[in-house]
Amino acid sequence: MPRLTGTRRTQLIVALAAGSLVCTAGPAYADKPVSGQATPPGAQGGADGKGGLSASVSNIQLTYPSGGGGDGKEGNLGTVDPNWKPPACWYEPAFTPEQLKHFVDTDSGGDVGIHESWWGKGLWTDHYRDGKPADNFDMHAPTNSTAEGYKNYNLGKDGYFWRGVAPNPNDSESWDCGRIMFWVDAGKVPDDPNTPTPKTLAEYAYNKVKVPETKVDLKPETKSTVNLPTWVWLDKGTFKDVKVRAELPNTGLWAETTAKPVALHLEPGTDDAETFPASGDCEINDDGSIGTPYTKGDADKTPPCGIRYLRATNGTPYELSASVTWQITWEGSDGSGGDLPDGTFETTQDMNVQEIQSINR
Repeated sequence: MPRLTGTRRTQLIVALAAGSLVCTAGPAYADKPVSGQATPPGAQGGADGKGGLSASVSNIQLTYPSGGGGDGKEGNLGTVDPNWKPPACWYEPAFTPEQLKHFVDTDSGGDVGIHESWWGKGLWTDHYRDGKPADNFDMHAPTNSTAEGYKNYNLGKDGYFWRGVAPNPNDSESWDCGRIMFWVDAGKVPDDPNTPTPKTLAEYAYNKVKVPETKVDLKPETKSTVNLPTWVWLDKGTFKDVKVRAELPNTGLWAETTAKPVALHLEPGTDDAETFPASGDCEINDDGSIGTPYTKGDADKTPPCGIRYLRATNGTPYELSASVTWQITWEGSDGSGGDLPDGTFETTQDMNVQEIQSINR
């Protein structure tokens, strides 16, 4: 493993530091604060070893089988369930014995603080090299906690040192992954409530789904007319399923999260309007299209998806909001799978509405 320098070294230190969020020994935990009353140590201070770090970087690898991933005009989904949120934290493999020894020998050097109370305490060498129990360190752990140390970084053994990961350490639930870095034999996972599962990866991938903008086709295109319907549609193929695959290296765990467009919702941007259907929800047709394209002679017909404006804009356009609902499902490496809360993505476009006395058709 080559010596880490610059940005990569900083990222690795950030990942390790914020991964050890709570000063505990072994599987014991410090008391978790009441939500809103305090922030975990990882959210205090900066990367100077004197107050923790702000977030940790996961090793989860993402691929986009359907070709998404942020190219073009795309954005992240918002969930329709206000009570749902992705996992606050989990554990994952960080170092082989050789990698940990190399890191300590070449990068840590005793001058990189993992947490304020560990500054200059020799955690790396004393605990992972010399085998001293974790309760030898000032980590505010319960007095009855013991975490046996490791002899010479467990060199010669097959496995990994695992660390905690907390994408948002301001969330008090990130305290749940507060164990200091610990050993797990190869081919096994920790016996811990926050051991990652395929569903963990699926929920992580949910926040990484990128969907296309919702710019709808309109007729009339540039200016609607009071009391005449504006037809709204999306051609088939405009919206397709979006897939994100998340894999956690050295565990065999993976999950694939799929977002499928199922409905378009219209908000005219004014109370002086009617939507078709009245709910404003236009379902996706069997062929993947939404609504029906306008054809000549349809001006007096009611569109299956559209809007009728009842008042002119008089210089200030209405903001037509179009949001697509995406149905979220997932499947995992162990044959598990299921549903996650629907997601939405909204865009707006200006609508000018004119008022005329007569129409020639």
